[in-house]
Amino acid sequence: MKRALVSVTDKTGVVDFCKGLEECGYEIVSTGGTKKVLIAGGVKAIDISDITGFPEILDGRVKTLHPNVHGGLLAVRDLESHVKQVKEHNIEYIDLVCVNLYAFKKTIERGAQFAEAIENIDIGGPSMLRSAAKNHKYVTVVSDINDYDRVLKEIKEFGDTKYETRLELAAKVYTLTAEYDTMIATYMREKAGLNEKLFIEADLVQGLRYGENPHQEAKFYATDKNLSYSLANAKQIQGKELSYNNIQDANAALNIVREFKDTPFAMGLKHMNPCGAAIGKDLKEAWLKAYESDPVSIFGGIVATNQIIDLEAANLIKFAHGDKKSPIFLEVILAPGFTDEALAAFSKRPDLRLIEFKLGQYPKQKQYVTVNGGLLVQDQDTEIKEIKDDMTVTSCKPTSQQLIDLDFGWKIVKHVKSNAIVVVKNGTTCGVGAGQMNRVGAAKIAIEEAHSRGVKDGLVLASDAFFPFADTLQYGIDNGVVAVVQPGGSKKDQDSIDLANEKNVPMLFTGMRHFKH
Repeated sequence: MKRALVSVTDKTGVVDFCKGLEECGYEIVSTGGTKKVLIAGGVKAIDISDITGFPEILDGRVKTLHPNVHGGLLAVRDLESHVKQVKEHNIEYIDLVCVNLYAFKKTIERGAQFAEAIENIDIGGPSMLRSAAKNHKYVTVVSDINDYDRVLKEIKEFGDTKYETRLELAAKVYTLTAEYDTMIATYMREKAGLNEKLFIEADLVQGLRYGENPHQEAKFYATDKNLSYSLANAKQIQGKELSYNNIQDANAALNIVREFKDTPFAMGLKHMNPCGAAIGKDLKEAWLKAYESDPVSIFGGIVATNQIIDLEAANLIKFAHGDKKSPIFLEVILAPGFTDEALAAFSKRPDLRLIEFKLGQYPKQKQYVTVNGGLLVQDQDTEIKEIKDDMTVTSCKPTSQQLIDLDFGWKIVKHVKSNAIVVVKNGTTCGVGAGQMNRVGAAKIAIEEAHSRGVKDGLVLASDAFFPFADTLQYGIDNGVVAVVQPGGSKKDQDSIDLANEKNVPMLFTGMRHFKH
């Protein structure tokens, strides 16, 4: 008779699995709580102590760490010396191991105290799994409840699992134990104040056709599948597979949308920079303002909003000003939801990618950037200050509308590549100067863009970093800028303050910069 050792934390489906094994002639050996569940479900499970000849001790900490268990798992069955030793010590082979591990991750995620976390470090489970996986030539090891049906099917059909299956299951075990030990090591090193190692755990979401360019191979991995404002936790409803560049752009768009929690907001984005963004009384107004701020750059870009898209909004997004003779070509639309009518409208463009993302709180995350031979790690730039009147450093104060625009511009410029200047008016971007080698150059691009669209006065300017000289401010004032927000902190701040006072232009310092390389 073949023997299966079953000891699981997640007991989903385990009774039916073991009944299936019994039908195939397996004797079931089990432990503690698993055995109780199996017997209650009608499985004739025997206790692990009947195998070891030794009771569970130390509150269950020691129950499977025994030669009768690991000898039965690790014996090489076509090696004469192993067979001889097994017989000498009356050890019986174990042909299948079904184990999943103590829920360490869930324990620490719910904020358990250190002592409880330690008790949820599994010792016997990983040991049995690793032993069985090492000897996969003879032993089937099941660590994933999703493999129950597959294993039973092969045993019923062939009398045992196929070698290729056992090899795959063994590989899954070592992946599981590596991830498990990584979680524990990360937790313990944090408690001990150690940071000499960095472990990153990620699951493959999809292979990509290529990377930034066709000659570059690429894949998309998820490090957290529960995060809000995340493609790893988003649902693609329609369209072609996302490309590498789509994912980069969509992620940048979600980071901007995250800044606007309550006010209806819409934006277009291209090459990870916003090309048109606006707030409004509703989504339709916000979208029309965003689109009209730069209808040229939005072509082939990404649209994102913090509002559910209904049919009316869908038609405005599909067609310039709702004119069905003027379709807008877009790559991706991101929203927290789409009505059925909106989905039907978009379905006429089957290549258009529609992504539904999750709203919610966004905890502080780490950001990883590869460099040749290494990684840079930093906290994500999730903090931002609300722009308030008391940040004013000039004698002249901003109006209430200017304060709204200063706050809006500050939220947008944070996400523009440095050096970055954004000019806005009435809750709408009028010009975006991104990624320039000097700040005056960025200001010129942004302001010339605004002027080209007929907006030549009443502009509010936001800068991602301080003005090292007063030249950027001078250029802005000469070309229609009436209020400014910047971090401050330059040795020559006073030059800019004096100029702003002279020209009666309110200027606010946030004390926080937002470089984005």
